[in-house]
Amino acid sequence: MTSTALKNTAIKTGALAANDSSAFIERLRPDSGISEPVYKQLLRRITDMIQSGEISDGFSLPSERALAEALDLSRTTVRRCYEELRAQDQISTHGRAGVTVKAPPSRINPEMGRLKGFTEEMRELGITPSTQLLEQKIVTDRTIASLFNRPASARFLRLVRVRLGDDSPLSREVAWYDLTVAPALAEWDAAGSAYQFLEQQCGIKLINAEQTIEAVLSNDEEAVVFGFEEPGPCLLLKRKTYSDNGQMVEYVEGTFRGDAYTYRVNLKMP
Repeated sequence: MTSTALKNTAIKTGALAANDSSAFIERLRPDSGISEPVYKQLLRRITDMIQSGEISDGFSLPSERALAEALDLSRTTVRRCYEELRAQDQISTHGRAGVTVKAPPSRINPEMGRLKGFTEEMRELGITPSTQLLEQKIVTDRTIASLFNRPASARFLRLVRVRLGDDSPLSREVAWYDLTVAPALAEWDAAGSAYQFLEQQCGIKLINAEQTIEAVLSNDEEAVVFGFEEPGPCLLLKRKTYSDNGQMVEYVEGTFRGDAYTYRVNLKMP
């Protein structure tokens, strides 16, 4: 492959710190003086560039043949590196489209300890929030009713939403709202912040919540939302939210992609 062709393959988005293909190739060139297998050196260096954001989602890597020729390696060595990257869901191969990086969103670090909705949390972090509404309906559910300490015939608004930050899907959220407490939610268009609607349109002030966090693997629906080819690590947040009169208003189960979220907690000595 000519140097021009290799440059067109290697430099696609401008996300790479080096501004030409030769610099990119030199970053990958293995060190013959160490015992680490060559394919693992390639794997480590490409992974480091993905995780640091030097190469971003959609970035085109050289083909196996082009990279092997540029580094004077066997195609078997490069193929083994790319197979590992595919197994880790860090690249995808699409025939003539070549080898494409699948980078996760930049990791965000929201701070825990204060009750706030997704919209407010993203804005505090300087991230533009948006929502894709997958389902909105009024339901009766015996299990959910028992969580709210309501009779089995009680009606709830059930929302299934994908929450995005800067257009990247960060969580798939299933939420239930007690229509006995907030009947106006039955007419809500589900746009914007539910907490803001509850306060401004329903006159309900939310003051505290009980929340748990556990590690899970994504289910089939979540894998589709996050673009996972196989189950991936996620954080499952379950939250019960209460109004100032002690009534439970909301129950949420939100699955957040584990490669994008790191929660911070400030700890103080008693």
